[in-house]
Amino acid sequence: MEEDEEEIYQGVRAHFPATFGKQSKPVTPLESLHNATRRPSAVDTDQSTPNDDATTTTAKGFPSLSSSSKSWLDSLKNSNPSSRNRSSPNPDPNPKRNNDVVIGPPRPPLNSVNGDDDEDGMIGPPRPAAISEEDGEMIGPPRPPLNSVDGDDDEDGMIGPPRPAAISEEEEEDGEMIGPPRPPPGDSDVEEDSDGEGEGRFRIPLSNEIVLKGHTKVVSALAVDHTGSRVLSGSYDYSVRMYDFQGMNARLQSFRQLEPSEGHQVRTLSWSPSADRFLCVTGSAQAKIYDRDGLTLGEFVKGDMYIRDLKNTKGHITGLTCGEWHPKTKETILTSSEDGSLRIWDVNDFKSQKQVIKPKLARPGRVPVTTCAWDREGKSIAGGIGDGSIQIWNLKPGWGSRPDIHVEKGHSDDITGLKFSSDGQILLSRSIDESLKVWDLRKMKDPLKVFEDLPNHYAQTNVAFSPDEQLFLTGTSVERESTTGGLLCFFDRAKLELVSRVGISPTGSVVQCTWHPKLNQIFATIGDKHQGGTHILYDPTLSERGALVCVSRAPRKKSVDDYEAKPVIHNPHALPLFRDQPSRKRQREKILKDPMKSHKPEIPMTGPGHGGRVGSTKGTLLTQYLLKQGGLIKETWMDEDPREAILKYADVAAKEPKFIAPAYAQTQPEPVFAKSDSEDEEK
Repeated sequence: MEEDEEEIYQGVRAHFPATFGKQSKPVTPLESLHNATRRPSAVDTDQSTPNDDATTTTAKGFPSLSSSSKSWLDSLKNSNPSSRNRSSPNPDPNPKRNNDVVIGPPRPPLNSVNGDDDEDGMIGPPRPAAISEEDGEMIGPPRPPLNSVDGDDDEDGMIGPPRPAAISEEEEEDGEMIGPPRPPPGDSDVEEDSDGEGEGRFRIPLSNEIVLKGHTKVVSALAVDHTGSRVLSGSYDYSVRMYDFQGMNARLQSFRQLEPSEGHQVRTLSWSPSADRFLCVTGSAQAKIYDRDGLTLGEFVKGDMYIRDLKNTKGHITGLTCGEWHPKTKETILTSSEDGSLRIWDVNDFKSQKQVIKPKLARPGRVPVTTCAWDREGKSIAGGIGDGSIQIWNLKPGWGSRPDIHVEKGHSDDITGLKFSSDGQILLSRSIDESLKVWDLRKMKDPLKVFEDLPNHYAQTNVAFSPDEQLFLTGTSVERESTTGGLLCFFDRAKLELVSRVGISPTGSVVQCTWHPKLNQIFATIGDKHQGGTHILYDPTLSERGALVCVSRAPRKKSVDDYEAKPVIHNPHALPLFRDQPSRKRQREKILKDPMKSHKPEIPMTGPGHGGRVGSTKGTLLTQYLLKQGGLIKETWMDEDPREAILKYADVAAKEPKFIAPAYAQTQPEPVFAKSDSEDEEK
């Protein structure tokens, strides 16, 4: 019955052309989309170091997601794994040998144990590593590579999550402790074993890159929410742009633009722990709180600038420098200012602060606090002071402004960024003195390591950790005579050495950077005086969501339905019959402008007369003009002596005083006037 229906369908279908019906839209292959965003080189070879080889092979050794997925689908279409094992006389348990393709990240290749292929275990779904019965090794998640062992297999340790480095016998005897989070050991013997892990050591997503544009000046603030769906970028052009990966297409346009404080640069952005609000710190003295969609929720109060004691002011009195939301409590934030204080606020009360912290100074005065930071648990506060000192306060009952840790000369210039490690043992500090210092919080007298020659010209340049905190990274600024451009430098936390330098922009300086743990993507903000943007580095085989979502979503093409004809507006009240009567105020203004209706007096003539009016040179009236011309009116004031004209009224004023003289008649001395000497001159 089914065969008859199939024949009938084929017969009916033969009467219609193959192109009949709705045509499916051509789909751009995923591989070509990622190739369009691929970086020219994953690592800047000119600035590479001896440790760059591992990073380079990591970026280039893994194929793109599209190529691996395509080969895997082709292999599934041809035959299933069970049929391949039955057909081949010697089945190879490693699919990479047959297809020369790694199937999905991270799944490293499976090495043979003791060189015996016959003893390999059965490969079950979904592609687990082989288990040898003689060795008895347990392979824990997330599927680390199984190293080849030359000696006794019983002495090998258990490989636990997530990819810890192997520990040698010498280290176990010496009792060396490998500090968290999973740093590779420092001995040369162990380095050879760890190098056997190869590509699994540092996996930096650098193969592809997209740029979020829109700002006209350097991007000085960056914040990515904890889910990795929304990105905030603030700039020196006074604006904040909001990007949403889920609603953004390949054009990479922001869905909202804000101007928190007119004429003030945006300096810091910080999401709340629940990612429902964010803090915006600008160059003004008042920080603002916005909700997730960019609507203003409130603005903190400004203090009285005429009060000298900062603890008595209700808020900051000068421009803010930094701010950060509490990592655990969604009602508490921290701000620092140029007025020389740090303040803890409650977002439910914008009128007053909870705590005022005044740093310890060598001399009394006001030294700006350039940056501030919470630790991972929100139990400590670190502040970078303008005199180069680093001060740390532990939040405990009865704590005050006296710091628990005080490093007097941490840097020789302003500190731009501070970052705690998650275990609370390491503190990173970045400064304008072109250095990055690593501090041990248990011994803050001297830094563990100082990395120099890292140009920094911006007060917002920060330092960040990788998700597993094996690496930390920071950006560099562009110098006038330099040819390297803005770089992103990666450092190994355990060995305290430079791993690689990645070129981000040839002309723009790298200011803010972060490595998102869920997306496994690196964000770096760049810019100069003319433009700014946010570069997102990712790898299709290592990263998830984020940039991968918006790159694969093509912008919607314009259709006929999108055409909007400009309508012709017909105004029925345009005719005089339907016009509204103008207001009385406008009528009065119109009358005042009309000289005839307002009876405005004529302005006197200056110069010769014209238009029937006599000029002001010989008198304004016609009678005066005629009398002067006829000689009837004589002007004698030019020929008189002003002294004699006044003294001729002296006798009258002495005999009949009216105003001043009667009041002072008893006390005023008699005036003595000098006699005129005109007669002597005539003689």
